[in-house]
Amino acid sequence: MEKLFVIKAGGNILDDAAMLQSFLEKFAAIDAKKILVHGGGKIATTIGTQMGIKPNYINGRRITDAATIDLVTMVYGGLINKQLVAKLQQLHCNAIGLTGADANCIPAVKRPVKEIDYGFVGDISSDALKINNWQLLLDNGMVPVVAPLTHDGNGQILNTNADTIASALAVALSKMYDTRLIYCFEKKGVLENVDDENSVIHLIDKNKYKQLLHDNKLADGILPKIENAFNAIDNGVHEVLIGDGNDLLQNCTQQVKGTLFK
Repeated sequence: MEKLFVIKAGGNILDDAAMLQSFLEKFAAIDAKKILVHGGGKIATTIGTQMGIKPNYINGRRITDAATIDLVTMVYGGLINKQLVAKLQQLHCNAIGLTGADANCIPAVKRPVKEIDYGFVGDISSDALKINNWQLLLDNGMVPVVAPLTHDGNGQILNTNADTIASALAVALSKMYDTRLIYCFEKKGVLENVDDENSVIHLIDKNKYKQLLHDNKLADGILPKIENAFNAIDNGVHEVLIGDGNDLLQNCTQQVKGTLFK
């Protein structure tokens, strides 16, 4: 199977112009099929505040009301997405910007209201992704740059977590490609000692994970990321990596600087 990298770039990369340029140069240099999924919450919050739209978070998750869905559609699908595409074109990387509505690439359902009404937030299933449309782009030399927006099939754009989109894409496309899902993170990888930035664990399988849990060596903040990694692997993704965006090129090889999950 041909190699595919699904790479999620977090806010800390997007928020710093020099860091972003360096990251995009590395991304453009990856000599394989690739997809970039981006966030942009801080930028949306800054622009929203200028427009008089105050962010509303419950349990760390953004509530997406009618004004906010318009805001994030403009910022994620417009400003950030097209700036990334233009910068990649400058680097001779044939990027194409997408939301989930384009070519029906990521259909979703509006999150049901339970204890909390999250508003216009989309939940996705990897089984619903239109693999043939993604394959058409990838096999014709295009590099999708994906905004964290989906749609419900009835004309409504929905706000959807970028980590979730990256994982769902990697799972769906693992049927066609040998897929490595890479989460670019503010640390070098999963640390054996949270106080030592150089104590990166370069390979974690399920046995190593159980041992780390038993020894209480994992910080609470990293646990959801590790659970997401193994969930992707259990659903067909060949490899998942968590690492620093500065190490992107090396983390696309077998001699990784980050943490590889298998």
